[in-house]
Amino acid sequence: MSEIKNAEKLVKILHSNCRLSLEQIATMADMSIAEAGAAIDQLEKDGVIVGYGAIVNWNKVPERKTVSAYIELKVTPQRHNGFNRLAERIYQYPQVKCLNLMSGSYDFGITVEGDNIKDISLFVSEHLAPMEAVLSTSTHFVLKTYKEGGVVFETENEDDREVMSL
Repeated sequence: MSEIKNAEKLVKILHSNCRLSLEQIATMADMSIAEAGAAIDQLEKDGVIVGYGAIVNWNKVPERKTVSAYIELKVTPQRHNGFNRLAERIYQYPQVKCLNLMSGSYDFGITVEGDNIKDISLFVSEHLAPMEAVLSTSTHFVLKTYKEGGVVFETENEDDREVMSL
């Protein structure tokens, strides 16, 4: 990976709002437009920036029928490969949206999506639980998302009406 001036600053700017114009990004990063463009291209080429996307409040998409769950997975690390080979097997499934190696009482934290609770249950029972390295699973279904990617979706509006009495 090559040395990029203000790389961390650029990444933070793009992470907080990837819809900014290149001119705005350059100004915020204290760079010329050409420097910022070249740096972003290099960050993409180096695999630092791996994609762009919107933070979506799926609670407000009426036709959305997808169910999300967080699965804790306790496993036995594989000889010579540790957790990596098992992680590669797990993240290949399209249901898996996020996979993290964790410290603590379980080894992997997996965020999955399915059409319904039964789909996720079948995914766990047919794909994850039967893996020989898997010792236990614990599935937690997401009921509502309040904050994602640093963005709060809904805040309680304070009642600013005045009390009136007769």
